[in-house]
Amino acid sequence: MTTLSLPVSTERLLLRRFTPDDLDDLYAYQGLPDVARYLYRPPLTREQCAQLLARRTAGTAWAEDGDALAVAVCPAGEAKVVGEVTLKLAGARTRQVEIGWSLNPAYEGRGYATEAARATAGSAFAELGAHRLFARLDVLNTGSVRVCERLGMRREAHLVENDLDGERWGSEYVYATLAREWKAGRT
Repeated sequence: MTTLSLPVSTERLLLRRFTPDDLDDLYAYQGLPDVARYLYRPPLTREQCAQLLARRTAGTAWAEDGDALAVAVCPAGEAKVVGEVTLKLAGARTRQVEIGWSLNPAYEGRGYATEAARATAGSAFAELGAHRLFARLDVLNTGSVRVCERLGMRREAHLVENDLDGERWGSEYVYATLAREWKAGRT
């Protein structure tokens, strides 16, 4: 099984695997309409969060399209999970990896999403052998747009009304960076 070397400490965060004890913290943000609205799905129930947590703690082989790894984001010195960064193997043969993040709104505006995404993206290139890392996000999600831009990702696409959330059509941006660009930006 391929996995990331965790835990990882950044300047202000600890990135670690999810554990069964994280249910309350996971539900605290995954159950919120403000978080779900940019994910094109309804808020998760506590039972759905428990099922999600069970899949995350079981791990993945990281070998087939659709395999995913999720990293719990905790402020340094705290056991509390305030968000997550997820890597999804979108193309095993072409080493295309999708990155996404969700943060408890109570912790937004502190740079945690950027800090956690930067560390996880670095691991995707260094440890998982990603060739291209991309993020798909709702165009109204200005916070995630800023995260992508802070990470040095370029906007590659603007898909207009490509997803339906209940009665609302959503448009999407695609941001990406290549392994060589990531490395050049870090040296």
